[in-house]
Amino acid sequence: MKILLLEDDIIFSEIIEEYLNFLAYSVETVFDLESAEELLYNNKYDLLILDINIPGGNGLDLLENFRSLGFKTPSIIITSFTNINEIERAYNVGCDDYLKKPFELKELKARINYLENIHKINFKGQIKIDKDLIFDSYNMNIRKKDITVRIAKKEAEILRFFLLNKNRVISIDELIINIWEYGEEPSIATIRTYIKNIRKVLEKNLIETIKNVGYKFNTTY
Repeated sequence: MKILLLEDDIIFSEIIEEYLNFLAYSVETVFDLESAEELLYNNKYDLLILDINIPGGNGLDLLENFRSLGFKTPSIIITSFTNINEIERAYNVGCDDYLKKPFELKELKARINYLENIHKINFKGQIKIDKDLIFDSYNMNIRKKDITVRIAKKEAEILRFFLLNKNRVISIDELIINIWEYGEEPSIATIRTYIKNIRKVLEKNLIETIKNVGYKFNTTY
C-alpha cells in the first residue's frame, strides 16, 4: 500500500512514517499544503493521512478539492482539534475516518486495516459478479462456469473499479482519474474499446451506458 502522509509536526511525522514502514507500507511524507498538492495530483496513492492545520492552508480544503474532482482515494484525518464543527466538516468533505491526537499507533493501524478491507485496497482475490460470473483480480480473468477468459490489465482495472462502485453512475472523468496515471489520459474511443471488450467477455448487459455522462455497473451481488 502506498500512503501519502501530510503532517507538519516533523517529530510526529517521523514516528508515524517509521511505524508504517515497519508494517511494510510505502510512505511519502510532506509538511505543507503546496508539497501535498504537488504529490497528490502527480501520483497515485492507496490511502491519504492528512492533518488539518498545516502550513499554507488546511488539510480539509485539500481533501474537499480532491474529492470535487472525482478522486475516491480513502483518507484518514488526524488532528488535535476537538471542535465538533471541524469533525463534522471532515466527514462532509469526504474523509473516511478521523483520529484525534494524540493516538496510539496501534489504533492508526486498526483504522488502516479497516479501510483496506472496506475499500479492498490492493485486493488480489475473487469478486462475484453474479451467480454465473466470478472476476479474479489477481490473475486478471473472468470465470464463467467452467470457462476462464483472461482480460487485459487495463480492462481488469476498469472492471475492478466498476465492481467496487457497482449500481452507481461513474462519469468518464472519474473513471480516468481513478484508473489512469496523471498525464496519460486516454481517448474516449480507447475507453469505449475497453468497455466493449469487457462486455463481450461478460456476455451480459451489466454495464449500462449513461448518455453524455459515463457508465453504471448493474448487479444485485
